[in-house]
Amino acid sequence: MSDKEILLKKKKDLEARLEKIKQDLAHKLSADSEEQATELENRDVIIEIARVTEEELAAVNAEINGTNK
Repeated sequence: MSDKEILLKKKKDLEARLEKIKQDLAHKLSADSEEQATELENRDVIIEIARVTEEELAAVNAEINGTNK
């Protein structure tokens, strides 16, 4: 597998991960206040995972664009 193919697979994987994160964030919070507190804590973690994933995706995209030159 070439470097570009590896990067394209990684890009696809990262895009799939971001899509799953967006779906998780789209769920409404529970009506139970204790459950909401836990969900909000988890949401903060998910948002940070999304941020890191977006950074990683940007780096992969930059590397892909660099290999096209």
